[in-house]
Amino acid sequence: MTKRILVVEDNDLNRKLFCDVLKANGFEVVPVADGKNVLPTARKFDPQLVIMDIQLPNVSGVDLIAELKRDAALARIPVLAVTAYAGKGDEERIRDAGAKDYLAKPVSIGPFMAAVRALLADEAPAPALDN
Repeated sequence: MTKRILVVEDNDLNRKLFCDVLKANGFEVVPVADGKNVLPTARKFDPQLVIMDIQLPNVSGVDLIAELKRDAALARIPVLAVTAYAGKGDEERIRDAGAKDYLAKPVSIGPFMAAVRALLADEAPAPALDN
């Protein structure tokens, strides 16, 4: 079954890059540009991973991560935070909000895909089949 990934990124070029790379690697992707649409889209799409930009207009990605983690239906979904704003203490604040991993922009494709695969591998494994 194809893994579903929600990509939250307001920058058109970054959103297209993330989505194109993920699709090329066999993932189903739903892009979200506006932070206000994150929770309703996540409830509808039921992703296995959320990639969250932290610097969004009108709402903080950190606040959105915290909202995802407070929602019983969405709390299990791992979040990969991606941000160009990496000041002292930011990674800790982002992880404290509930992000499982963190990447600073500019993001290289290799580390990006490694982080995506690692977070998806952390999901509960499928039951083993008896031979």
